[in-house]
Amino acid sequence: MANVMSPIVAERIWALPLSGSAVKFLQYLVSRSEFGGQLLVRQKDMAAEYGVTPQAVSGLMAPLCELNIVLRPRSGERNGNSYRLHPLAAKYETPEGMEAAFHDTLARIQAGDLPNLKLPAYSQAPPTTTGRPNLQVA
Repeated sequence: MANVMSPIVAERIWALPLSGSAVKFLQYLVSRSEFGGQLLVRQKDMAAEYGVTPQAVSGLMAPLCELNIVLRPRSGERNGNSYRLHPLAAKYETPEGMEAAFHDTLARIQAGDLPNLKLPAYSQAPPTTTGRPNLQVA
């Protein structure tokens, strides 16, 4: 069955202040997540599947958590190392499901129940000082 990826992060992934390895790990997390962003795999199992140590998983996860792309459970809700993708960064089964989740998510953000993504503001790249770029075929 086809699924729908949220364009909010996917289409601007190149602009995120993340290393290439963190972007690659995000793609792994999206592939392992349930529709809506729930990550049922434990950090130890992520490390085994991804071929790194649990400490490396923590290092790859940290910048994603800083941007709120990956959400840690609130204190008191922690059940081991359980994480979830932010609903605005998750995949969905249908476009209608994604739209409904986005409406709910925006209401939760406005109510203070869910943090917003910390993504850089969109800005167009400035033109070169000489006008056209000097493109050459190697």
